This record gives sequence, C-alpha cells and structure tokens, in this order.
Amino acid sequence: MTDYLQAVFDMLGPAENRYADPAAWLRLEREIGRRLPADYKAIVDAYAPVQLNGHLGLSSHPACAWRNLGEAIRSDAEGWNEWRAWEEDDLEPDADPRVICNRPQIIFGTSDGLIPLADTDQGAAVFLAPEVHGFPDGIVVQGAEGDWVGHPMNFAEWLYRYLIGEEMAGWDSTALYSGPVLLEYLPTGPDQRTREVYGPERGM
Repeated sequence: MTDYLQAVFDMLGPAENRYADPAAWLRLEREIGRRLPADYKAIVDAYAPVQLNGHLGLSSHPACAWRNLGEAIRSDAEGWNEWRAWEEDDLEPDADPRVICNRPQIIFGTSDGLIPLADTDQGAAVFLAPEVHGFPDGIVVQGAEGDWVGHPMNFAEWLYRYLIGEEMAGWDSTALYSGPVLLEYLPTGPDQRTREVYGPERGM
C-alpha cells in the first residue's frame, strides 16, 4: 500500500518548515471546530506558503501573519456561503456536492462543512469534506467550469495524483509537467520576493 504522504515528500524534496507551529494549528482547529487531517498539516508545515508547478496554491499557513491560513479560510468560507449558485442547478447526482458529501445542504468553514484547503490559478477550489461517498475527510473540488467532483481519499493521495498529472481538479484539469516539481516559495513580508526551488528528479 502506497504511503502517499511520504511519496509527496519524496517528490517535493526537503521540507523547509518555515512556520511549523503545533500551537497555531490548535488555535485554528478550535476556531473551526474540527481537527484537520495530519497529512494536510504535515505538507503545509513542510512547504507553505508555496505554489506548486505554477498552478496549485498552498498559499497560507496558520502561523504566518502575512499569509494566515485561518484568515484565508474565514474569507473564502464567507464568499462561498454567499455564492450558492449550484443549489438552483439541476445537477446529476455524481456532480452535486450535497450527494457527494451526503449532506442536505453544503456550508463552508464549519465543523460539518467544507474547509478550503487549496486552489489553482485555473479557477479550481479544493476543499476538505466531512465525508466523500462514505470516506471520512475526503476531498471535494469545484473545477474551473463549475463542476463538482468528490475524491474519496486523503489530501496527500489527492496531491500526489494531481502532481503526476491525473485529472484531480475538475473537468479537463490535467496539469502534467515532466521533470522535477517547481516550488515557488511565496513572499511572507513586504521586503521578500518569490523564491524558486525544484524538487528531486522523479523519472517523468
């Protein structure tokens, strides 16, 4: 059985752990009323704030004042809770987030709602769901075309599959790049610049 967290670390290279702080995660989890998955926290601790291969953003960390994950979750959740266009759409069951998550309604940023985890510059939004087709703490994505898809897997597996070019961020979302993964470490202060680093060779 694949250890997807280790596979992600092997693909991205040495962790920088610029903001790793267990107390910051505890504060965030108290605020949203639920624990976040250990694999997600480990990846964010290791690399965030970062953009991967020019598209996928893990742009915040709970211990980073300039790019604070708690503030980002609150802001994104407020926007998503106001914009609920899909509720009036006649969606097929496999594309309806209520069916995917086995919930009568979808809310964002709460203990039983969808928690924004990442996004892409192509317009996809990646969420932690309380349940995806019966799988606890699965991943739900709204793609750039407004399509919803559920992935009954943990975040590390989702990220690994995204980085090897599988269609993980909605319809026609494949973003395969051969060679090492590009990590763009984002500025976390007014005098900083984006810093580019490449992960190890990965035989692709």
